[in-house]
Amino acid sequence: MATELPPVMTLEALRSVPLFSSLDDEATSELRDLLEVRDVTGSTPLFRSGDSGDAMFLIESGRVRISVKDADGNEVTLAELARGDFFGEMAIIDGKARSADATVVEDARLAILPRENFLSFVRRKPDVALKMLSAITHRLRRTDELLRQRVSRNVNEEEAARMTVADRMADMIAEFGGSWTFIGAALALIFFWMVLNTFILTHGFDPAPYQMLNLVLAVIAGLQAPIIMMSQNRQGGKDRLRADLDYQVNLKNELALAEILRRLDVLESERLPILFEEQNRRLGSKTNGAETKQ
Repeated sequence: MATELPPVMTLEALRSVPLFSSLDDEATSELRDLLEVRDVTGSTPLFRSGDSGDAMFLIESGRVRISVKDADGNEVTLAELARGDFFGEMAIIDGKARSADATVVEDARLAILPRENFLSFVRRKPDVALKMLSAITHRLRRTDELLRQRVSRNVNEEEAARMTVADRMADMIAEFGGSWTFIGAALALIFFWMVLNTFILTHGFDPAPYQMLNLVLAVIAGLQAPIIMMSQNRQGGKDRLRADLDYQVNLKNELALAEILRRLDVLESERLPILFEEQNRRLGSKTNGAETKQ
């Protein structure tokens, strides 16, 4: 069951949504007036996957579970959101279908911004729309910068950049030595050598049992073995490079997650309670002032 209440969302809480972070107090206050604040009891579904994206939600209190259904029809929880969190902010722009289910799991107070209200607000204030667009562009630029400075890299590209001329020659010889082409060429050489020294030349330079041929084949085998080992050692170096890059990626992800969790803890335990307490104090002072005038 849901009941509508007057909006009490603070300007700071509303600006915590990246889409609205660049708005000034006047625009944010006007946008706040478009919010529909509701108390929703636990176990109430807000929307299902496939529903039209017609609003965004900000949580003033309570908890909301975001979940999806897997291939076996089981519910998989993606996240549990609490006070200060928001979801569905992109839906007020593109209006596309929801990709997950949202269910209130603990009595919650939600501030809802319908898409129609947001679009009418943007139409009235095109300069505000430009500020929002600027905020989104800034986030995209930051993402692009992170991608340029990414830790994860293509191992093949890294390995190719480090290769020398000798490494490339070793790879080419090792690749040729382990192919059917090499086997065919070796058999052709042996056959030609034997025919040349037995039937074509009256006095062959290497008569049977072809000792010089054995020496040539031994030299080829002796040179081929270390070349193949060189190529294998380089492959081992490539595997070590891949392991090192994987470690760096995992370390960066671990540090990023630790920083995100730290900021969420600070936001939940310090900033938002102070903001809500300050807003309630302002509302209380305004109410007392109105009673005094009466």
